Amino acid sequence: MGRGRQKAKQTKVARELKYSSYEPNYRALEQELTSGGRRSDLATESRQASGTPEDADDYADWSAEDR
Repeated sequence: MGRGRQKAKQTKVARELKYSSYEPNYRALEQELTSGGRRSDLATESRQASGTPEDADDYADWSAEDR
């Protein structure tokens, strides 16, 4: 998309946000805030699950060789 079309689209979205009136969903906001900060992030959870102690030993061996 060209710069002119992109800017026009951004301007349109900005105007809609500025001039439209909407009712916020306070119930959804309350649930999000009271969830204890626990967010389900699959990428983070899978990274934590894949980090085994064997991997840490390999990295320790490599750093010992560099010294």
